[in-house]
Amino acid sequence: MPVQAGEMAPDFKLEANNGETVSLSDYRGKNVVLYFYPKDMTPGCTTEACDFRDRHDEFRNLNTVILGVSTDPVARHEKFIAKYDLPFLLLADENHEVCELYDVWKLKKNFGKEYMGIERATFVIDAEGKIVKEWRKVKVKGHVEEALQFIKEALA
Repeated sequence: MPVQAGEMAPDFKLEANNGETVSLSDYRGKNVVLYFYPKDMTPGCTTEACDFRDRHDEFRNLNTVILGVSTDPVARHEKFIAKYDLPFLLLADENHEVCELYDVWKLKKNFGKEYMGIERATFVIDAEGKIVKEWRKVKVKGHVEEALQFIKEALA
């Protein structure tokens, strides 16, 4: 059964690009934008990460932390962050356990080939740890602004 708005967000522990192990519960008392994306350094994922970077201060001013999750290893996250000056943590879910927990690990098709991968999705989790909004099959253009607007209206 997929997680959905209104439920408590499943807690997890993942290694972050800063070398620390991060738990979702570490952020109780703050809102969290938990976004899942397919792969560092790819065009859509770079655009999304840079959009979050460019609005980072606005999210922070709304007591909101941004966490990105992909199956890339920490070393690749470090390069992605350095190249694009990303001010938030990227978490390495190399075994896709958290992706499966949030039901974003899906069968995908590209150029006639089928493979398992991350379906782009974003979850807004409130300060008590409850999922208050989810977007699945995210289209990058305008998504960060939509998430920011939701937080301004629902959680500010």
